[in-house]
Amino acid sequence: MGSDIKHDDLAKIKEKSIVVTVVIDDIDNALPLAEVLQKEGINVVEVTLRTECAVKAIQMIASEFPKMVVGAGTVLNVKQVEEVKRAGAQFAVSPGLNVEVVDAANEIGLSFMPGVCTPTEVEKAMTRGCKILKFFPAEGIGGVDYLKSMAAPYSHLGIRFIPLGGIDESNFTRYLQLDCVLAVGGSWLAPRYIIGKKNWDYVRASCFDAMMKATKIKKNANGG
Repeated sequence: MGSDIKHDDLAKIKEKSIVVTVVIDDIDNALPLAEVLQKEGINVVEVTLRTECAVKAIQMIASEFPKMVVGAGTVLNVKQVEEVKRAGAQFAVSPGLNVEVVDAANEIGLSFMPGVCTPTEVEKAMTRGCKILKFFPAEGIGGVDYLKSMAAPYSHLGIRFIPLGGIDESNFTRYLQLDCVLAVGGSWLAPRYIIGKKNWDYVRASCFDAMMKATKIKKNANGG
Protein backbone atom coordinates (compact mmCIF):
# COMPACT_ATOMS: atom_id res chain seq x y z
CA MET A 1 0.00 0.00 0.00
CA GLY A 2 1.35 3.42 -0.94
CA SER A 3 1.02 6.45 1.29
CA ASP A 4 -0.41 8.89 -1.23
CA ILE A 5 -3.05 11.30 -0.02
CA LYS A 6 -6.60 10.15 -0.70
CA HIS A 7 -8.14 11.55 -3.87
CA ASP A 8 -10.78 13.75 -2.20
CA ASP A 9 -8.30 15.19 0.28
CA LEU A 10 -5.75 15.74 -2.47
CA ALA A 11 -8.33 17.65 -4.50
CA LYS A 12 -9.05 19.96 -1.56
CA ILE A 13 -5.35 20.65 -1.02
CA LYS A 14 -4.81 21.35 -4.70
CA GLU A 15 -7.91 23.53 -4.90
CA LYS A 16 -6.82 25.97 -2.18
CA SER A 17 -3.04 25.56 -2.59
CA ILE A 18 -2.41 26.48 1.05
CA VAL A 19 -1.81 24.31 4.11
CA VAL A 20 -1.88 26.23 7.38
CA THR A 21 0.63 24.86 9.88
CA VAL A 22 -0.32 25.60 13.48
CA VAL A 23 0.93 25.08 17.01
CA ILE A 24 -1.88 24.98 19.56
CA ASP A 25 -0.97 25.41 23.23
CA ASP A 26 -4.50 25.89 24.59
CA ILE A 27 -7.12 23.34 23.55
CA ASP A 28 -9.82 26.03 23.86
CA ASN A 29 -8.31 27.73 20.80
CA ALA A 30 -8.65 24.72 18.49
CA LEU A 31 -12.25 25.14 17.35
CA PRO A 32 -12.30 28.96 17.11
CA LEU A 33 -9.17 28.76 14.97
CA ALA A 34 -10.65 26.11 12.69
CA GLU A 35 -13.83 28.13 12.33
CA VAL A 36 -11.92 31.21 11.17
CA LEU A 37 -9.82 29.21 8.72
CA GLN A 38 -12.84 27.52 7.17
CA LYS A 39 -14.81 30.76 6.86
CA GLU A 40 -11.89 32.33 5.01
CA GLY A 41 -11.66 29.43 2.57
CA ILE A 42 -8.69 27.63 4.12
CA ASN A 43 -9.78 24.02 4.42
CA VAL A 44 -6.46 22.29 5.09
CA VAL A 45 -4.74 22.54 8.47
CA GLU A 46 -1.69 20.76 9.85
CA VAL A 47 -1.59 20.61 13.65
CA THR A 48 1.98 20.02 14.75
CA LEU A 49 2.67 17.59 17.58
CA ARG A 50 4.67 20.06 19.63
CA THR A 51 2.25 20.51 22.51
CA GLU A 52 0.44 18.21 24.91
CA CYS A 53 -2.99 19.07 23.50
CA ALA A 54 -2.09 18.61 19.82
CA VAL A 55 -3.67 15.17 19.36
CA LYS A 56 -6.83 16.31 21.17
CA ALA A 57 -6.96 19.38 18.92
CA ILE A 58 -6.79 17.15 15.84
CA GLN A 59 -9.63 15.03 17.19
CA MET A 60 -11.83 18.04 17.92
CA ILE A 61 -11.27 19.78 14.59
CA ALA A 62 -11.77 16.57 12.60
CA SER A 63 -15.02 15.89 14.47
CA GLU A 64 -16.51 19.39 14.39
CA PHE A 65 -15.32 20.46 10.92
CA PRO A 66 -15.75 17.40 8.67
CA LYS A 67 -15.27 19.47 5.49
CA MET A 68 -11.72 20.34 6.53
CA VAL A 69 -8.70 18.19 5.77
CA VAL A 70 -6.93 17.82 9.12
CA GLY A 71 -3.36 16.63 9.29
CA ALA A 72 -0.72 16.03 11.93
CA GLY A 73 2.73 17.58 11.67
CA THR A 74 6.08 16.76 13.26
CA VAL A 75 5.18 13.06 13.37
CA LEU A 76 8.45 11.45 14.42
CA ASN A 77 7.68 7.92 15.58
CA VAL A 78 5.37 4.94 15.10
CA LYS A 79 3.40 5.63 18.28
CA GLN A 80 2.48 9.09 17.03
CA VAL A 81 1.37 7.63 13.69
CA GLU A 82 -1.10 5.42 15.52
CA GLU A 83 -2.28 8.22 17.83
CA VAL A 84 -3.06 10.73 15.09
CA LYS A 85 -4.80 8.10 12.98
CA ARG A 86 -7.12 7.28 15.89
CA ALA A 87 -7.70 11.00 16.45
CA GLY A 88 -9.01 11.38 12.91
CA ALA A 89 -6.03 12.86 11.06
CA GLN A 90 -6.37 12.45 7.31
CA PHE A 91 -2.66 12.87 6.65
CA ALA A 92 0.59 13.15 8.56
CA VAL A 93 3.83 15.00 7.90
CA SER A 94 7.37 14.69 9.16
CA PRO A 95 10.36 17.03 8.85
CA GLY A 96 12.54 14.21 7.53
CA LEU A 97 12.34 10.77 5.97
CA ASN A 98 12.11 7.96 8.52
CA VAL A 99 11.21 4.80 6.60
CA GLU A 100 10.00 3.06 9.77
CA VAL A 101 7.45 5.83 10.32
CA VAL A 102 6.39 5.87 6.67
CA ASP A 103 5.97 2.08 6.67
CA ALA A 104 3.85 2.28 9.83
CA ALA A 105 1.61 4.86 8.18
CA ASN A 106 1.27 2.65 5.12
CA GLU A 107 0.24 -0.30 7.24
CA ILE A 108 -2.70 1.51 8.82
CA GLY A 109 -3.72 3.50 5.74
CA LEU A 110 -2.64 6.96 6.88
CA SER A 111 -1.56 9.26 4.07
CA PHE A 112 1.98 10.39 4.78
CA MET A 113 4.20 13.19 3.47
CA PRO A 114 7.82 12.74 4.55
CA GLY A 115 10.19 15.67 4.49
CA VAL A 116 12.83 15.66 1.76
CA CYS A 117 15.47 18.07 0.49
CA THR A 118 17.72 15.94 -1.76
CA PRO A 119 17.24 13.71 -4.81
CA THR A 120 18.35 10.69 -2.74
CA GLU A 121 15.56 11.35 -0.24
CA VAL A 122 13.02 11.85 -3.03
CA GLU A 123 13.90 8.46 -4.51
CA LYS A 124 13.82 6.73 -1.13
CA ALA A 125 10.36 8.21 -0.49
CA MET A 126 9.22 6.94 -3.89
CA THR A 127 10.17 3.38 -2.93
CA ARG A 128 7.68 3.72 -0.06
CA GLY A 129 4.89 4.82 -2.40
CA CYS A 130 5.08 8.52 -1.56
CA LYS A 131 4.44 10.94 -4.40
CA ILE A 132 3.39 13.98 -2.38
CA LEU A 133 6.44 15.18 -0.45
CA LYS A 134 7.21 17.92 2.02
CA PHE A 135 10.10 20.07 0.77
CA PHE A 136 11.84 21.17 3.94
CA PRO A 137 13.45 23.46 4.97
CA ALA A 138 12.42 25.25 1.79
CA GLU A 139 14.10 28.62 2.14
CA GLY A 140 17.02 27.34 4.17
CA ILE A 141 18.06 24.75 1.59
CA GLY A 142 17.90 27.00 -1.46
CA GLY A 143 14.35 28.13 -2.06
CA VAL A 144 12.49 28.21 -5.35
CA ASP A 145 15.53 27.85 -7.61
CA TYR A 146 16.82 24.81 -5.75
CA LEU A 147 13.42 23.10 -5.71
CA LYS A 148 12.92 23.74 -9.41
CA SER A 149 16.27 22.11 -10.22
CA MET A 150 15.87 19.19 -7.84
CA ALA A 151 12.34 18.37 -8.97
CA ALA A 152 13.03 18.47 -12.70
CA PRO A 153 14.22 14.84 -13.13
CA TYR A 154 11.03 13.55 -11.51
CA SER A 155 8.46 15.70 -13.30
CA HIS A 156 7.34 12.86 -15.57
CA LEU A 157 6.62 10.66 -12.55
CA GLY A 158 4.00 12.91 -10.99
CA ILE A 159 6.03 13.79 -7.90
CA ARG A 160 4.62 16.93 -6.25
CA PHE A 161 5.94 18.99 -3.39
CA ILE A 162 4.54 21.05 -0.53
CA PRO A 163 7.27 23.48 0.52
CA LEU A 164 7.54 24.46 4.19
CA GLY A 165 10.17 26.28 6.17
CA GLY A 166 10.62 30.01 5.80
CA ILE A 167 7.47 30.38 3.70
CA ASP A 168 5.58 33.62 4.31
CA GLU A 169 3.50 36.32 2.62
CA SER A 170 6.58 37.67 0.81
CA ASN A 171 7.55 34.50 -1.05
CA PHE A 172 4.76 31.89 -1.10
CA THR A 173 3.44 32.99 -4.49
CA ARG A 174 6.81 32.23 -6.11
CA TYR A 175 6.48 28.60 -5.04
CA LEU A 176 2.89 28.35 -6.24
CA GLN A 177 4.02 29.28 -9.75
CA LEU A 178 6.08 26.07 -10.01
CA ASP A 179 4.41 23.11 -11.74
CA CYS A 180 5.98 20.71 -9.23
CA VAL A 181 4.31 22.43 -6.26
CA LEU A 182 0.93 21.12 -5.15
CA ALA A 183 0.51 23.65 -2.35
CA VAL A 184 2.55 25.69 0.11
CA GLY A 185 2.58 25.31 3.86
CA GLY A 186 3.48 27.65 6.64
CA SER A 187 2.66 29.23 9.94
CA TRP A 188 2.58 32.85 8.83
CA LEU A 189 -1.21 32.79 8.49
CA ALA A 190 -1.74 31.79 12.13
CA PRO A 191 1.48 32.18 14.14
CA ARG A 192 1.70 30.50 17.52
CA TYR A 193 1.69 33.76 19.49
CA ILE A 194 -1.30 35.05 17.52
CA ILE A 195 -3.28 31.91 18.31
CA GLY A 196 -2.27 32.26 21.96
CA LYS A 197 -3.66 35.80 22.01
CA LYS A 198 -6.87 34.66 20.27
CA ASN A 199 -6.28 37.35 17.67
CA TRP A 200 -8.72 35.93 15.15
CA ASP A 201 -8.88 39.21 13.22
CA TYR A 202 -5.19 38.80 12.37
CA VAL A 203 -5.77 35.23 11.18
CA ARG A 204 -8.82 36.30 9.19
CA ALA A 205 -6.98 39.11 7.42
CA SER A 206 -3.92 36.95 6.69
CA CYS A 207 -6.06 34.18 5.21
CA PHE A 208 -8.05 36.59 3.09
CA ASP A 209 -4.88 38.14 1.65
CA ALA A 210 -3.29 34.75 0.95
CA MET A 211 -6.39 33.36 -0.74
CA MET A 212 -6.67 36.43 -2.97
CA LYS A 213 -3.06 36.02 -4.11
CA ALA A 214 -3.36 32.25 -4.61
CA THR A 215 -6.56 32.66 -6.64
CA LYS A 216 -4.90 35.24 -8.87
CA ILE A 217 -2.03 32.87 -9.61
CA LYS A 218 -4.44 30.10 -10.56
CA LYS A 219 -6.37 32.36 -12.89
CA ASN A 220 -3.17 33.46 -14.61
CA ALA A 221 -2.03 29.84 -14.94
CA ASN A 222 -5.35 28.93 -16.54
CA GLY A 223 -5.28 31.88 -18.88
CA GLY A 224 -7.96 33.71 -16.91
